[in-house]
Amino acid sequence: MIDGRACFFQGDSLLLPRDFPDSNIAAGLPVNLSHEFKNYDLFRIPSIKDSSSVINVLSVPRETVLPDYWRTFPVRQALALFSAENNNQTQELDDILRACHIAQWRRDSVFCGTCGAENGDANDGIHRLCPRCGRIEFPRICPAVIIIITDNENRILLAHNKNFKAGVYSHISGYSEAGETLESAVLREIREEVNIEVTDIEYVKSQPWPFPNTLMVGFKARYLSGTVKADGVEIEDAKWFSRDNMPPKLPGEGSLSRHFIDRWMEGAL
Repeated sequence: MIDGRACFFQGDSLLLPRDFPDSNIAAGLPVNLSHEFKNYDLFRIPSIKDSSSVINVLSVPRETVLPDYWRTFPVRQALALFSAENNNQTQELDDILRACHIAQWRRDSVFCGTCGAENGDANDGIHRLCPRCGRIEFPRICPAVIIIITDNENRILLAHNKNFKAGVYSHISGYSEAGETLESAVLREIREEVNIEVTDIEYVKSQPWPFPNTLMVGFKARYLSGTVKADGVEIEDAKWFSRDNMPPKLPGEGSLSRHFIDRWMEGAL
């Protein structure tokens, strides 16, 4: 029996009553509000930073039509909200990101990938356990690299991905492939997307990114050679920017990409 308060999710958005203040999202909602929904997944997971603490999570299918007095609040907005209030990730935000990730994975892992039987849950509340063949399934985590690239003229390389909103420029990034080190992924993504070589690759910082299942691994690198040329497939435009001539729109507050830009603007990267 799960009681108390829980994070309510639909996909990568929190669910909130319309009159619930955004500033209180870390407090969660009373679990007994679950009666508002006909179909939901209610589960409990340990907090990643404090194994003695648990996170109650309620997840409804993406196709569920919400009652009129409910609304969605994208987790990306929660990142920006926490960043503005605290200037760093708090325990509450870490728990929300963790819960969001696992809630989406559970929706994708209802059935065993080996025999097709309906999965059960392991005793720890995180893993799936197939009652037919015994296959254990762990939450999927896909590592991706994101790189802040600078040159000897105190400029930063930013690009506009075709999937970005109009005017937004950010860093080169991409998923690591099977059999590839993260450092090799850095070199490959930069070559493929903007046609240049870099050196002095160094790890900086990472961030969980549950949209839906990514771990962003941040690096910095220095321009070495080549002429910047967007690949025209993923990257529509790429160019060097100086601190007094930045693009009109930047990545959202709370993201690792924005953190890199802000640190660079301060002269810390």
